[in-house]
Amino acid sequence: MELAVYNIAGQDTGRKVTLQDSIFGVEPNDHCIYLDVKQYLANQRQGTAKSKQRNEVSGSTRKLKRQKGTGTARAGSIKSPVFVGGGRIFGPVPRDYSFKLNKKTKLVARRSALAYKAKNAAINVVEGFNFEAPKTKEFVSIINNLKVADHKLLFVVSDVNPVVALSARNLPNVKVVRAADLNTYDVMNAQSLLVTEGSFEVINRMFGIS
Repeated sequence: MELAVYNIAGQDTGRKVTLQDSIFGVEPNDHCIYLDVKQYLANQRQGTAKSKQRNEVSGSTRKLKRQKGTGTARAGSIKSPVFVGGGRIFGPVPRDYSFKLNKKTKLVARRSALAYKAKNAAINVVEGFNFEAPKTKEFVSIINNLKVADHKLLFVVSDVNPVVALSARNLPNVKVVRAADLNTYDVMNAQSLLVTEGSFEVINRMFGIS
């Protein structure tokens, strides 16, 4: 598959980039995508939620009332979860939500995510560009010229340029990411990919294609 390379004015430069069939032309594996996205989201969780159990709340240890003859249920501690201010039953405790996922599975997931975007014609290629100073207005002008401004956009660059990154930072629907840091979640979460021309070399190397 070949894609035209556009300049920042939205004009076809006449150059084309070839998308490797071994990456962008594979049959997507939905289960691998699910596992990789699940791991990504699990890794974002802090796992610091905590509630006090009955042995951790403050309160007297005396027996509240005599065992029999009150006509109500027996009660031995004010810390019991059935009383207001008592401990919580099976409450959350700090834990690590991360889990292991094989590297091959992650590679299959990334290939599948990119293949979905290629199949849906959701990949646009732009030649490399730079700004003299961070200008959000200039970045918005570029994505308007490329007709992707109304999409949730993942802007893939070969190497992060601080000026360009700052120009896109205030846009809620745009995320800038290095090609070497591409992950399944970001690809699937975006409606369109805007990829700089030089990023494809990095993507090919990431999948072992020279």
